[in-house]
Amino acid sequence: MKNLMLMAVVLMSVFSCGQNKRPILGETEFQKTINAEYKDASTSPLKDKDRKVFESLEFFKFDSTYVVTAQFKRVENAEWFNMKTTTDRVSKERVYGVLTFELKGETFSLNVYQGQELMTKEGFEDYLFLPFLDETNGLESYGGGRYLDMKTPDSNTVVIDFNSAYNPYCAYNERFSCPVVPRVNYLKTRVEAGVKAFKKH
Repeated sequence: MKNLMLMAVVLMSVFSCGQNKRPILGETEFQKTINAEYKDASTSPLKDKDRKVFESLEFFKFDSTYVVTAQFKRVENAEWFNMKTTTDRVSKERVYGVLTFELKGETFSLNVYQGQELMTKEGFEDYLFLPFLDETNGLESYGGGRYLDMKTPDSNTVVIDFNSAYNPYCAYNERFSCPVVPRVNYLKTRVEAGVKAFKKH
């Protein structure tokens, strides 16, 4: 009897905690992590009115088809260039390398970029930027394309997980200045993976 009462107390406390703090939604670690970031006022790109009612981003269903192994080829002595953004600002970038991979039986290539400013920031020295466009843009996914994060490879192969593709912050809030995906990184296929387009309130 005592054990049953103890269990009831535990269940009540768990239930009441659950009432106060809703669980972070998501089927994968990436989905839970990004949802937690977007719920948190200190890290969220969402406008206050959107964040206050935010439960979860919309995602394509996880699909292992979109986890691919790419051949990485370093581009030596690439020149810095001004990558356009959604504002008047430009982002100093250079092509760090080229990734070549197969997806649904077709071969594709994407440029991966290194940011001049970001590489000087502590913790981001080995960060690379992999933006891409695909044929879901403007339909199920954000019209301006999506991003993936990478670290500088230590071999000639890289695993790309398109299930971790996310929207630029300006998809949620126009006050952000986001790099515009270079047309060279257009994939002539549907990438049904990652974050979907955001429905603003």
